Amino acid sequence: MELKNFIDNFAAQFDETDISEFQANIKFKKLDEWSSLLALSIIAMVDEEYGVAIKGNDIRKAESIEDLFNIVKQYV
Repeated sequence: MELKNFIDNFAAQFDETDISEFQANIKFKKLDEWSSLLALSIIAMVDEEYGVAIKGNDIRKAESIEDLFNIVKQYV
């Protein structure tokens, strides 16, 4: 599991945000497009791509994409 791949998979869930905005340290919950529906999409993506069942609380704990990556990585 690599951070770059995780960022790419994370970014693929967004329709309106430019791909160049997605960096490891971005505070993803501050993006204009962020919503509870996108949170569900991220949960589904993590389950499908990495076989890890994260919860909303995991997303709430994460400030950046890298934070979420590290949470997922603990379960892999």
